[in-house]
Amino acid sequence: MQTLLSDHGVVLSIVLGAVGLIFALFLIRFVLAADAGDSKMREIALAIQEGASAYLHRQVVAVSLISVVVVVGIWFLRDTPTAVGFVVGSVCSMAAGYIGMIVAVRANVRTAQAASVSSHSALQVAFNGGAVTGLLVVGLGLLSVGTFYLISLKVSGSPKVAIDSLVGLALGSSLISVFARLGGGIYTKAADVGADLVGKMEQNLHEDDPRNPATIADNVGDNVGDCAGMAADVFETYAVSLIGGVLVGFLTAGGYANAMVFPFVICGLSIIGALLGVAFVNFTSLNPTRSLVGGVVVSGLVSAIMLFPATQAMFPTAMEIAGKSVGSTQLYFCILVGIAMTFASVWITNYFTSTAHRPVRRIAKASETGHATNIIAGISTGHHATLAPVLCIVGSIWICYSQADLYGVAVAVVSMLSLSGIIISLDAFGPITDNAGGIAVMSGLDPKVRQITDELDAVGNTMKAVTKGYAIASAGLAAMVLFGSYVYELNAHLGREFAFDLMDPRVMIGLFVGGLLPFSFTAYAMDAVGSAAGAVVNEVRRQIGLHPGILDGTDKPEYKHCVDIVTKAALRQMVLPALLPVIFVVVMAFMGPEALGGVLVGTIVTGLFVGIAMTSSGGAWDNAKKFVEDGNHGGKGSLAHRASVTGDTVGDPYKDTAGPAVNPMIKVVNILAILIIPIIFEAANH
Repeated sequence: MQTLLSDHGVVLSIVLGAVGLIFALFLIRFVLAADAGDSKMREIALAIQEGASAYLHRQVVAVSLISVVVVVGIWFLRDTPTAVGFVVGSVCSMAAGYIGMIVAVRANVRTAQAASVSSHSALQVAFNGGAVTGLLVVGLGLLSVGTFYLISLKVSGSPKVAIDSLVGLALGSSLISVFARLGGGIYTKAADVGADLVGKMEQNLHEDDPRNPATIADNVGDNVGDCAGMAADVFETYAVSLIGGVLVGFLTAGGYANAMVFPFVICGLSIIGALLGVAFVNFTSLNPTRSLVGGVVVSGLVSAIMLFPATQAMFPTAMEIAGKSVGSTQLYFCILVGIAMTFASVWITNYFTSTAHRPVRRIAKASETGHATNIIAGISTGHHATLAPVLCIVGSIWICYSQADLYGVAVAVVSMLSLSGIIISLDAFGPITDNAGGIAVMSGLDPKVRQITDELDAVGNTMKAVTKGYAIASAGLAAMVLFGSYVYELNAHLGREFAFDLMDPRVMIGLFVGGLLPFSFTAYAMDAVGSAAGAVVNEVRRQIGLHPGILDGTDKPEYKHCVDIVTKAALRQMVLPALLPVIFVVVMAFMGPEALGGVLVGTIVTGLFVGIAMTSSGGAWDNAKKFVEDGNHGGKGSLAHRASVTGDTVGDPYKDTAGPAVNPMIKVVNILAILIIPIIFEAANH
């Protein structure tokens, strides 16, 4: 086993990645074989499919034009392998989101039909549709990173050149992820907020009422934001964490080859755990929350069990890292810390965003006294939600660093992200059930069907929040690894130890500028949602004003007008905030590596708090609204309900646009800094 893992660990991980993709194909066949309902349901589903595909096609064209400019810049300033890596990362990040979304928009109508049979049948179809995205992320991630690494190593004969090209792949996946997250987030929340403000607040229409002209755009947005955007986001987090582990292994463990192979082995074996987690959800009959969380537990436990003998086999003798003797025991302990971080992030986020716990119920109670108290309670919930995850991140860094220096932290990050296969399955489950409920209402199915889809949707909201909390928490750990890599790269170019002195004004300037970036970034993202939502509101009001028969069902709304408005707005307004991190890094690089290092630290610290607070507040506001709509605190039509709708509309861009986009933004800043180091020194020498 030792020889197999040491000599062929990367190849084994590629094979297991391919296995994950094969199972994804099997799940696609399972989903498509399910009953798609009657002709009315299929007509509505087709409108959602066409809207989502049209948007993604236009997004790909727009982003590709920007990517070409970046590729040329990397090729000119760095080298060809790094530029090729950027292209590979970009294409795979787009593909993960695009394919996952194609399946999700076909799973929604089948989930609605399955809900007319039983809750468990609907759960199966929705979860398997989401599992396609989860397995695509890990399968494509391992295949792209592993194959490109082996090819680069074969062509160059140098691990350093191969790893440098992987940094290009990481930047490509991260930059595309920022565009996908922002564009999809602006789309989905502009449509959602616009639909709610006129439909619910002004016309007293129910969620997904077919008389609302923005309802199709709202359903399209769920897919381009929560399926395509999230898939691209976690693909880049997965790929960047894997590449970070390989890079740190190279920088800290000298010539110990197994240190670079080990991250591949962790990710490869964890795919088996993900497959068993998917099987657990399919073959158990627990309630939805227990079934989904149980799948995560099974995946984590199986991965932990398999990785023990693998770690022992790969590190039979200790290696030296930063003057420490590091063996299999220390590294396996770091793996357990990473898996424990996954469980902790799931539990913490579930506590703050589930209708079963106090924070959401406190917001719902505050809604009885009006809109302002709902907003106050929601913001305070987000701020409270930062404490536990940050303490867990700090503790994880402390423990793993004491065990195996920076490499120990990298191993924890990789083990945490190795569970992405099952975690992303939970995330994509959310928009599928949300769309299923919309299709059930618009096609006039029995109210009992909508009751089942609403129950699954409430669970899906929590699962989406859990995934965002998981992604942001992992970003906190991964950022430590990337910043450490930046310092090691500086040391390699300087030929000496590089120290950041807080009395150096360049460092302090960098800290302030880096701390500013997440606030500017999220401000532009929120502005974009508000502007686009305003356009949707005006369009819905225009249609209802010109055609009053829409409200009594004698006229049909012009759904495509709202779809077109949010498509154009999302594509136009995603560009500036997506390019902000690139602009900040390039400008600050001219002040030297001290200032740029300060930017990295400032961005990591404030970005982590902003991301956690926004996603937690948004998720809690959303489920507080659903808790009131279930008949609590006066139910639908009450003052509490109106206040909870206001909180939900404020929380929409918090949880689905600005907050989660901070995660890939942090990665872009760190990876670009690593990539730009040789350019800085070459310019300085000239």
